[in-house]
Amino acid sequence: MKLSELTKGNKAEIIKINADKALRDRFSSFGVMRGEELLVKGCSLAKQTMEIEVGSTLIAVRADEAEKIEVERINT
Repeated sequence: MKLSELTKGNKAEIIKINADKALRDRFSSFGVMRGEELLVKGCSLAKQTMEIEVGSTLIAVRADEAEKIEVERINT
């Protein structure tokens, strides 16, 4: 499943990032990498951006970037 399919309050583990090296490096600098858990904190209207929390870092992710992040939802 893709990050873009999640909604506010969902938790997930990052499985894979299907992006070029520059974007993967940028994500990595924020702690967004394979094996990390994230929490969807909110979404803008029409889901153009998502606010996610990875560790103690809050990050805004664009819709096209969220499509490139494969996750596995964690049921809590």
